[in-house]
Amino acid sequence: MVAHFVMSIDQGTTSTRCILFDRGGRLVSVSQREHKQYFPKPGWVEHDAAEIWRNLEHLAPEALAKVGVTTGQVAAIGIANQRETTVLWDRRTGHPLGRAIVWQDTRTDELVAEYARRPDASTVLEHSGLPLATYFSAPRIRWMLDHNPGLRERAERGEVLFGTMESWLIWNLTGGVDGGVHVTDVTNASRTQLMNIRTLEWDPELLDFFGVPAAMLPEIRSSAEVYGQAARALPGVRIAAALGDQQAALFGQTCFARGEAKCTYGTGSFLLLNTGDTPVRSTHGLLTTVGYRIGTEPAVYALEGSIAVTGSLVQWFRDSLGLITTAPEIETLARTVEDNGGCYIVPAFSGLFAPHWRSEARGVIVGLTSYITKGHLARAVLEATGWQTREVVDAMNADSGLALTTLKVDGGMTADNLLMQFVADVLDAPVVRPMVAETVSLGAAYAAGLAVGYWPDLEGLRRNWHRAALWNPAMDAGRRESEYGNWRRAVERTFDWIQPAAEARGE
Repeated sequence: MVAHFVMSIDQGTTSTRCILFDRGGRLVSVSQREHKQYFPKPGWVEHDAAEIWRNLEHLAPEALAKVGVTTGQVAAIGIANQRETTVLWDRRTGHPLGRAIVWQDTRTDELVAEYARRPDASTVLEHSGLPLATYFSAPRIRWMLDHNPGLRERAERGEVLFGTMESWLIWNLTGGVDGGVHVTDVTNASRTQLMNIRTLEWDPELLDFFGVPAAMLPEIRSSAEVYGQAARALPGVRIAAALGDQQAALFGQTCFARGEAKCTYGTGSFLLLNTGDTPVRSTHGLLTTVGYRIGTEPAVYALEGSIAVTGSLVQWFRDSLGLITTAPEIETLARTVEDNGGCYIVPAFSGLFAPHWRSEARGVIVGLTSYITKGHLARAVLEATGWQTREVVDAMNADSGLALTTLKVDGGMTADNLLMQFVADVLDAPVVRPMVAETVSLGAAYAAGLAVGYWPDLEGLRRNWHRAALWNPAMDAGRRESEYGNWRRAVERTFDWIQPAAEARGE
């Protein structure tokens, strides 16, 4: 039977989706299911990895059934996933050992502060390309090993496996306890803080620094190659790609040339700039990461600006404040006023990510007067995403020596025209959105299709990209810089809010 489709599994922070794409990169079928978010303590965010696997078992066949497709018509599976979220599971039983610790979780803040005081702390940035922060997997692994009696000894014996979500899903898809393949790809491995950014292998010095046993780690593979065949959910279909979700979006946006950039606006927002086959060391608070690696070709690197809170700020405005009932309503409410009324919201709910990396920061609303209405607050919510994008782009231009000329955008927030116009205004650069908005899923599908010959080359993928919307900058330069100055002063107000426990005790 001729394989007409590629399936993408997009395992995200709030839901899992299975999407079928055809040869033209068009979406044919989609199935989606949300999973529960657990917040057991302030700053803690958890997922049930077993629930996510159960969801996938239902979603994959459902996506095929919706359009009458059989597994024999699927050329390959590609997986995109929330990246730093950390899962430990029992190799013998296949059961997760506690809940997965999500990338937004900040429980390791004191541990990270302790690491930062060590004389060899510079090793982490030098070898991994990543600053010490609660964002990454390594401190979470260490925390789990330290807080579960006997777990370290079992991990050292190889009885406990670690993975980010793609590793967990691939292991289960390929048989789990009955011969499951324990692998990760270079993009996800580059987010653990345990991989050497140049050798693309687990780094012994980093493993020693964080106290993580090598026996629990998956094998690092390229982003596009056949890892194995599915034994469950989609039996017989080749699993041929895995990329962290933001790298998948870079790939789906066909940013294959040095200097091309994209930003995905979702729960958080992530701006990636292709820097070619050489890692660029950031001196402005960005992350050096692997963009993708196709088969045995050299890896392509990227600079990344990770913004923790963008779409989730709209959710907070809706769910916690109750000022809107649906997320799209925020644009309508924001348009009831001409500007923010002098009000700025800095959403440092779990610290600040790029370019500041301040784990102790907490959110603020500044400039409040009796003049401020819920319309001004709505506009300040949207503008927070624009200003955070501007901060990252400024850092990216400084690090790369390149001036951003166009920003490709994707993700749910790009449906907000007021926001996208504001992003173009504060960047003073055009913002473009593609016809296929599901670029994370599409990137995983593209990589899997390349690995099995479904698509011939990168140029063929470029021809699938078509522009759907364009926003050109229209803001006065003086106003832009004046308001940006206000934003930067607002950001400074978030610093040093949470004191380390030892400092709070006067030690």
